[in-house]
Amino acid sequence: MHSFDVGGTIIIAGILVAYLAVSFWLTLRLRSKTAGDFMVAARSMPAIVIGILMMSEFIGAKSTVGAAQTAFESGLAASWAVLSAAIGFPLFGLFLAKKLYASGEFTISGAIAKKYGRSTQITVSLIMIYALLLVNVGYYISGAAAISSVLRISLPSAAVITAVVSTFYCAIGGMKSVAYVSIMHTTIKYVGVFIVLAVALNMTHGVRPMLAQMPHYYFTWDGKIGASTVVAWTIANVGAIFSTQYIIQAMSSLKKPESVRRSTYISAVLCIPISVALGLVGIAAKYLFPGMNSLYAFPIFLNHMSPIVAGFVTTSLAASVFVGVSSVGLAISSLIVRDFYVPARHPTPEAEFRISRLLSIPIGFIPLIFVLFVPEVLHLSFFTRALRLSISVVAMIGFYLPFYRSSRGATLGLLAAALSTTAWYLLGDPYGIDDIYIALVTPPLVMLIERFVAKKSDREMKEKAVSNSGLI
Repeated sequence: MHSFDVGGTIIIAGILVAYLAVSFWLTLRLRSKTAGDFMVAARSMPAIVIGILMMSEFIGAKSTVGAAQTAFESGLAASWAVLSAAIGFPLFGLFLAKKLYASGEFTISGAIAKKYGRSTQITVSLIMIYALLLVNVGYYISGAAAISSVLRISLPSAAVITAVVSTFYCAIGGMKSVAYVSIMHTTIKYVGVFIVLAVALNMTHGVRPMLAQMPHYYFTWDGKIGASTVVAWTIANVGAIFSTQYIIQAMSSLKKPESVRRSTYISAVLCIPISVALGLVGIAAKYLFPGMNSLYAFPIFLNHMSPIVAGFVTTSLAASVFVGVSSVGLAISSLIVRDFYVPARHPTPEAEFRISRLLSIPIGFIPLIFVLFVPEVLHLSFFTRALRLSISVVAMIGFYLPFYRSSRGATLGLLAAALSTTAWYLLGDPYGIDDIYIALVTPPLVMLIERFVAKKSDREMKEKAVSNSGLI
């Protein structure tokens, strides 16, 4: 393994800076001018643009670096981390997307409020903000891992650069700009992943030597990960797609309801080839560099390219981070403004637009506090999806079980899920039970118990009333 000399590092940095200059110019050119532009691009986006934007979260740097890291440790089954999204997007299009679009809301909390009321809306909003802030922690770690390895700077420094650039995209651009710039980012990212795969397979002389020399489980469908975790990942990805704020917000930006399902199918198709590529990259890294830190399973191949090619791939990773962080920052800003600021202050559209932009700045930098404390990127990624899964469960109950509309039950279920899922994650998933299953089961269980207790209480009150009337 070699590292780039000063000249090579300058070339890579130059390519990255040139790309940033172009994307900055495009962001300024397409920047939002009204609150409608900033939040939902004035509902003017075509299906192909939104399909790419929604898919971009699942091939972002945290999924790229995280999937390769897990494949390094556990085999090709790590591909399910992205591949399962190809199952989730069509299901979202079939069962929930049109209902959310028809609701007229562009926040998941706003849509749920129509089913359960204000207290549940606030709970959903707080849980989603918590989850999305952690999503950005994962983005910063994975993006910084790639940038620091080729630019020869520290991980915290690379994370700060990521935060500064991404915050600019979000604060200046808004949804319209983020959506269109994401096409450029995602295209470059897609090409970059397959360049890394080509380099990796060239170094291993193809797949056959790895098949011959590596443990068998590296090429099974469930690997060392196990069927339980693969199923949990699939459930988590489906749940995250059904409830994640920036996916709801992106879908709400479409021109017409007929485009909703088409955009989800585009997202699904784009997830398939890249998922397999990431798994193979991680396995190749294990085959070639078995003793290294697994976090660098993807970035390690940058050091085996020419500076120009490495600069392109580094730019592709940085691009995926920037679009991911920007989308998440925009989503968090929208939740805070729509669920807390607007009800409290009743601002003019101009004031709402201004505060939405200003909020993007602290939102972009808060995740930096936690960057050095979360070493396992993919595990963090799926923990955040578990949190969002609990919201999906409550949303689906609200939309498909209209006889159950207890605000108290929904609120208690969400709070219990957030606390129990977080505790389970921090304890390291005791008894081999993934925290995703905790997030899946807790809300309906608590809601069922609350319904039973409420019915029993109502029955006792009626019996008491009848008894009292008999005494009279």
